[in-house]
Amino acid sequence: MRHALRLSALLLALSAGLPMAAAQAPDPLRPGTPLQLTPEQRSAIYRAVNRDRIRTPPANAQAAVGAELPPSTELYNLPDGLAAEIPQTKIYRYTVVQGQVVIVDPTNLRVVEVIR
Repeated sequence: MRHALRLSALLLALSAGLPMAAAQAPDPLRPGTPLQLTPEQRSAIYRAVNRDRIRTPPANAQAAVGAELPPSTELYNLPDGLAAEIPQTKIYRYTVVQGQVVIVDPTNLRVVEVIR
């Protein structure tokens, strides 16, 4: 009887911890999640964005991870095909600052990646 009670308590404790562990796992498609790109992915983004040749870069914008861009900054969707190739970029937008591709979280205008 004691063995069954201990086993039940152990199973209950383990099953209670599983949803919490799953809830804490980072979701790469959620804003605010750090964007982790391989060097090849960074190069693919840089090449694709440079082919698009966007309009005027924002004035007074800082191209540093964590910096907040001015609300007047025009953000662009990443070029077609990149979202399929690099799914974690789906939620982000980009702009170009001083010749650098700046990946931005559009929900708070924070820079999440700078590709030189």
